[in-house]
This record gives sequence, structure tokens and C-alpha cells, in this order.
Amino acid sequence: MLARIITAGFLLALLKIFDMPGIFFLIPYFIVGYDILLKALRGIKNRQVFDENFLMAAATVGALFLAFYYGGDFLEAIAVMLFYQIGELFQSVAVGRSRKNISNLMDIRPDYANIEREGKLIQVDPDEVETGTLIIIKPGEKIPIDGVIISGRSSLDTRALTGESLPRDVNAGDEVISGCVNLSGVLKIKTTREFYNSTASKILDLVENATSRKSKSEKFITRFARIYTPAVCYSALALAVIPTIFTGNFAVWLYRALTFLVISCPCALVISIPLTFFAGIGKASSEGILIKGSNFLEALSKISCVVFDKTGTLTKGVFEVSAVHPDLRNETELLHLAAHVERYSTHPVANALRKAYPNEADDCKIENVEEIAGFGVRAEVNGEEIFVGNSKLMDMINAEWHPCTKTGTIIHVAINKIYAGHVVISDVIKNNSAEAVKKLKTMNIKNIMLTGDNEETAKEAAKELGIEKYYSELLPADKVQKLEELLKNFNGVAFVGDGINDAPVLSRADVGVAMGALGSDAAIEAADVVLMDDDPLKISRAIKISRKCMNIVRQNIYFSIGVKLICLLLGALGIAGMWLAVFADVGVMVLAVLNAIRVLLR
Repeated sequence: MLARIITAGFLLALLKIFDMPGIFFLIPYFIVGYDILLKALRGIKNRQVFDENFLMAAATVGALFLAFYYGGDFLEAIAVMLFYQIGELFQSVAVGRSRKNISNLMDIRPDYANIEREGKLIQVDPDEVETGTLIIIKPGEKIPIDGVIISGRSSLDTRALTGESLPRDVNAGDEVISGCVNLSGVLKIKTTREFYNSTASKILDLVENATSRKSKSEKFITRFARIYTPAVCYSALALAVIPTIFTGNFAVWLYRALTFLVISCPCALVISIPLTFFAGIGKASSEGILIKGSNFLEALSKISCVVFDKTGTLTKGVFEVSAVHPDLRNETELLHLAAHVERYSTHPVANALRKAYPNEADDCKIENVEEIAGFGVRAEVNGEEIFVGNSKLMDMINAEWHPCTKTGTIIHVAINKIYAGHVVISDVIKNNSAEAVKKLKTMNIKNIMLTGDNEETAKEAAKELGIEKYYSELLPADKVQKLEELLKNFNGVAFVGDGINDAPVLSRADVGVAMGALGSDAAIEAADVVLMDDDPLKISRAIKISRKCMNIVRQNIYFSIGVKLICLLLGALGIAGMWLAVFADVGVMVLAVLNAIRVLLR
């Protein structure tokens, strides 16, 4: 395209300088505009006449006709086509730039998988790999299928999925997902899914289908162009014929009608509006925010209330020891005893204790472990009788325990039936949760928390996060009911959950946002917006991108229609000529496209 434009422009300059006959001007015209003419003819053949190609072809061919038969200026007709193609080139560059963010995401698609056969590595199509197969990932290669690391350690580049540049360290036993790039060590992975069901495949399918879900603004522009283009064509015809009947000056009114056609071309709207949404989806995806369609991008801009699930959304969803309050011994010894007694349990509380005291598998002698259902565990550790459990267990052995002022799950410990203190275990608030709530407040968005936790736990979490309104002790059905109430009170409600237990609420909200979506099928399926890492701070970022998109869409609609209406009136009155028509068409389109790609800026 660029070569054609330069060639046509150079020839046009030479023809003008040497004052060549008009027939020679057809050479640069066909060089730069033959594709537009072919598209116009194809549209007529397929009975889809009224589009921008027909408008441009009719206007320029008509201008050439006037130049040949009435001694007009050939330069005008060719310049209109030349500048139109410059605008088309500019548009393709802008689309390519906005597409780059999405094409980067498409790079997560793996080309092959390494499997070991007879001591040799063989590259096979990922579609051929069955669940449970051992695959080898060498440094620099993409993980083709979700799985669990059997051996090896490395760092993974998750940038294409999450938008974060910080590598993620992995070791044997860790789950990994397709689309990540292995940076250092060799990994042996046991696949847990087939390729078509892996994370990378689901994400690619989501992104590829995003443009099929049109926003109200895009649908409006499509309907507008469908009515507008035939209307201006018939108006131009009337402008050429009716005044000629009364004045007899056919050349003057035909010129005005052709100018009217060039001005009326709706390129600025038809191109810039979809481009704005496309750029917005691309910008969001580059930051690890997957938006399933421009309709959801538009809905995000109207959000006035964000409803959070607590566990796994604002908190890590993993129990950790948050405090140790000893009465006997010291903090380390108390953790040591509790972790040893709970060493064989799979309960989340036991996992938290073992994590806090990782040396629980040392040389201590543990005997006669007895689990007392609903109370706790009793065991003998190095000859001492240790009790670890709730307050009921302490009452049962008559150990004089005392309550804790800190909120969380309280694990009491007694040594030889004498109270030794307690350990507080709680769900830990994510690092960015409080900042995420604060950011939304600055955007005049109401924050509400729903949780199944008890009142005391919910109250402390809400206070720490800065959330003024919360509802506690809710069952999944209660959350749906509470959301229904909020939908009546607010215009635009987003629900943010983990995408697994909250699917009914995610689907009922105006916009469902899934947190922690790495490897979560339910999140990708249930939500309208998927955050590819576990960062709640990106909720405000997604809303900012959507609001910026909608502001640009409104600006382009008002500006494009306003300029065209004024220029159409000037063209019909004979005040505006072809050169102003070029500005009204190509100039407005370039300005609208420039405005659209502002979405890609921070």
C-alpha cells in the first residue's frame, strides 16, 4: 500500500509539473485506487452497494468525468483517492498496533511437546499427548499442557498470561499451566489435562471470540451506517438532478453532489469505534486482564458498586499462623509441639502449623496419636502428654484456658493437662487488597464484602481492608439473594469471586470478575472478566480502561457526526469543494483513529 501511494504521488507531481494531457492522470489514479474500484464493483455484483468503497468510487469517477468533459481539475479526483488510501494505511497501522497486545498473548500457543521414548526426546503435536503422560520442558520452551512437576526446579515467565514481568519459581510438586515459558532448569511434568482442555487453549478461545460480542455502541454504528449510507447516496442524486431541472447547470450541481458523497463517507465512525474497543481489549489483555467482549468492556464503564467475595479474593484463601501466645515454654516450643501432634493430619489447620514450623519431622519421639473427633488431637511427644485442639478439649481435660483477643481460629495447647498457650490461625489478607479498595473509592465506586465467615472475623477483615459495608455468615444461596438486592439499589454491579464456588453470583452480576484464574476452568467459564493473576488491584485498572474507551467512543461519535453535518451543509450550498471534502472524510478519520489508539497509552 505504501509503495502504491508513493508511486502515485510521484507520478501525479510529474504530470502536474509538465502539464501533461488529462488521459495520463488515469495512470496514478488506477495505481492508487484500483482496489477500491474492484471492491465497489464486487459490492454492486453482490447487491451490497452502499458502503464507503462505492461512495469513494462514485465520487472520484464522477470528478474525472467532470474534468474530461467540462475542463475541470484532474488533480482533485486523484488527490481524493490518494488521501483516502493514506487514511486507510494509517488505519491499518493503528489496528496493527492495537492488535499487537493480543498477538503477544497468542504466543502462548505451544508448537510441540517433548516426550521421552527409548531414552530419546521426541517432539509431538500437543493434541496427541494424553492425560498422565510425562513430558520434558527444556529451558526456553513453552509449557504446552497443564500438569504437575515430577522433578526439576526452574523459574517461569508468566508475562503473556499475567502481564507481570517477575518470574515465578517452581519446584517438584508444584502445579504449572500451559503458556508459561521455562527460563532455566529442565522440568519433567506429568500432564493433568489434554491439550484442548488446558489453560492456554481456553484463554486463546476466549480472546479469539471476544470481538464477536458487540457493545451497544458498535451495534448502533452498524445500524447507523446501514441507514445513513443509502440516505446520503439518494440525497446526492437528488442534489445533482433536482436543482439541474430548474437551473440547467448540470456540471455545477454534479460537482456539489460528488463533493457531498466524499464528505458523507462514514469511515471515521465505522473504523474508529470498533478500533477503540479492540484497542481496549488488547490493552487489558497485555496487563493480564481478559475481557470476553466489547459489551462487557462497555458494562465495566458503568459500574458503581463492586461486591467482593472474601476468601480467595481479598484474602489468600490459605490458613497461616498469625500469632503465637505462650503461657508455658516459648513461641517456638509451642509451635514445635502443636506441629508434631498434627503431623499426620490433612486438615488446613494442621497444614498451617506445619508450614509455620517446617522441622516437625525431626527426631522427636511421637507415640499414641489419638484424634478426638470435634475436639482435637492427643499424643505423647518425648514422653509428655500433649493436647492440641479447641476450647472444648481444654474443658474436657480441665485445663484452665483463656480466650484470645485476636480474631481467627484459636488452637489451644496443653502439656500434661496444664494449659500452655494458644496459636492463632487466620486467612491472610492479600498484599494489594486494601490498596484495591482504596483505588475504587477514589473512583466513587462503592465497596461491599460478602462472606460465609462469622460476624467477628468479617468485621475485622472489613476494618483492615477499609470496607464500610459487609454481610457475614452467608451461604452461597444467600449471596445470590443479597446480590439481587444490591442490583436494585445500584446502577451497574460487579461481583468479584474466585470463579469456583461463586459461579451463580458471577453469572448474575452485571459484570462477573474472576480472581486467581491461573488454572481455574470455572473462573474462565463463569466470569465476564478474568484476572490472570491474583491481584485485586487490577479491578480498578480494568474499570479505568473501560471508562477511557467509552469516553473516546463518545468523543469520536460527536466529533465525526458534527463535522460531517456542517461540511455536508457547506457542500450542498457550494461553499465547500473537494479539498474540504477530503478533510471531512480522511482528516476526520485520521483524527478519530488517533484518538482511538490513545487507549493503548497508560
